[in-house]
Amino acid sequence: MNGSVRAARALACAGVLALSACGGGGDGGDDADAAATTASPAESAANDFGCLAGKQLKKSTTFEDTEGNEVDGYETGTGTTGIVLSHQSNNDVCSWIPSADELAAAGYRVLAVNSNSSEVPEIEGAAARLRKDGAEKVVLMGASKGGTASLVAASRIRPAVAAVVSLSGPGLYSGMDATEAVPKLTMPVYLLAASGDGQFADDARTLHKLAKKSHGEKLEMVAGAAHGSDILQQQPSVWDEVKTFIKSHG
Repeated sequence: MNGSVRAARALACAGVLALSACGGGGDGGDDADAAATTASPAESAANDFGCLAGKQLKKSTTFEDTEGNEVDGYETGTGTTGIVLSHQSNNDVCSWIPSADELAAAGYRVLAVNSNSSEVPEIEGAAARLRKDGAEKVVLMGASKGGTASLVAASRIRPAVAAVVSLSGPGLYSGMDATEAVPKLTMPVYLLAASGDGQFADDARTLHKLAKKSHGEKLEMVAGAAHGSDILQQQPSVWDEVKTFIKSHG
């Protein structure tokens, strides 16, 4: 075989890998394996947030906040009670994925938000998305800034949400004022913070005093200095209590 023929064949093999002539007369097993492990177009286009894989990629989604901005998130589950999960400032949606999957397995429809920094509007948009997708009740749960945003959003969302959980949510954060919102809340509110978490612990106690209209309001101060969703990861028994609260009021 002369050099020009060899070059032409090499180009053909590089451009058309599926041809049996390039496989050396094999049965095509290597090509079949490659096809089986290639992501579908939808999965390839999905935002994996650096933590999603396999079937989780199909749950990566985009929705609009109430100001018309696009927000990425992770939606899973098929229940009639929806739960919006909002992360703290030093995390992203990945911090809520294990909890979202666990709640979905327990029968809830869950939308974990990857914050676009619109905070309250994105939670309002997430609640609307869950209701559109079949949720009859909505519970808001947020960590740190997500807790503050959840409390403020709960004072604005109509129809009213069923309950709110704030994990180390500060009273004030980046223009959001939970101290102004909490006195208006009549639904059950669960305020959770670690006693050694400085100002965040003090703010939880302050918000507790302001939640006079809330029916079923609960303050829990746990040992240690863990912050936000880290409390649930470090103290599984506390996570069990949160899930009991959601089951009771959601």
